[in-house]
Amino acid sequence: MNKPSLETLLLVDDSPQIIDVLGEILRPRYRVKFATNGPDALALARKAPPSLILLDVMMQGIGGHEVCRRLKADPRTRDVPVIFITASDAAADEQLGLELGAVDYLHKPLNPPLVLQRVRIHLDLHNQNLALEAKVRERTRQLEETRIEIVRRLGMAGEYRDNETGMHIVRMSHTARLLALAAGVPERQAEVLYQAAPMHDIGKIGIPDRILLKPGKLDPDEWEIMKRHTLIGAEIIGQHDSPLLRTARLVALTHHEKWDGSGYPHGLAGEDIPLEGRIVALADVYDALTSQRPYKRAWPPAEAFAFLQEQAGRHFDPKLTGLFLGLEAEIMGISATYQETSGP
Repeated sequence: MNKPSLETLLLVDDSPQIIDVLGEILRPRYRVKFATNGPDALALARKAPPSLILLDVMMQGIGGHEVCRRLKADPRTRDVPVIFITASDAAADEQLGLELGAVDYLHKPLNPPLVLQRVRIHLDLHNQNLALEAKVRERTRQLEETRIEIVRRLGMAGEYRDNETGMHIVRMSHTARLLALAAGVPERQAEVLYQAAPMHDIGKIGIPDRILLKPGKLDPDEWEIMKRHTLIGAEIIGQHDSPLLRTARLVALTHHEKWDGSGYPHGLAGEDIPLEGRIVALADVYDALTSQRPYKRAWPPAEAFAFLQEQAGRHFDPKLTGLFLGLEAEIMGISATYQETSGP
């Protein structure tokens, strides 16, 4: 006959008689495992976390309170509900157990209907909490995806001011992530940079068309206005605790700084330029050079790579430039995958 529940309980008591009593009460409804000492209980719980643990307080060797403390300190078992079993009626003893993370107490001698009721109540509560956490995680994922899409679309808005398509930000974002990983940036941070990079030129929204779309060379006054797009971008994004928006602001503000200090807006030099800005500078310039625009031809990749090498230690971080040149095949693959199109 199939058991009505597949939930697994771990019974921990150094008295075989109590183990037998609990087993008789619970086996008709649950899978039951048991341990007669603290070390065995910890090993079983860590190997395959049960749905709930019934834990004796007073045991030889490692007592129930210490077992509970170790269970709650271990990420593998901290969320497993623990019900203490005790022959003591001391309030202080019960308070300590609850402070350690137990959800309830059962007192000896055990009352079978009460044992079943308490176990069922706490399993139901635990399962409800798990379901709620899953919903929260899903909603958080949806919100994060929405935020990323908004950032990407805002980045495209900036590009459409002076670019025929938004494919530039797609290519340079992929290239920035590739270079970040090559530079030893942790995968999660490299992913955040990939998501944030599309916002690098969002400040162009605030540049007048007469300057942004001017076909010829900008005069000195116009160039000073153009350079303000970095500050405008940082202001548009604002100050946030979100890693995504914080990185986007950093990239918008610093991707035109140069290794030798001749860049803008703040004339930062060397490693005073945030790593994210140094990475995006390479990805952005390479793709701009190799992209055809109404006002310029597309450079052959070999010429663009040669230019980057020439500018190592001047415009670009020399170490990052070396890594970039070593990724030539992968970068050209990105360019081939995300080619310019005639529409959005």
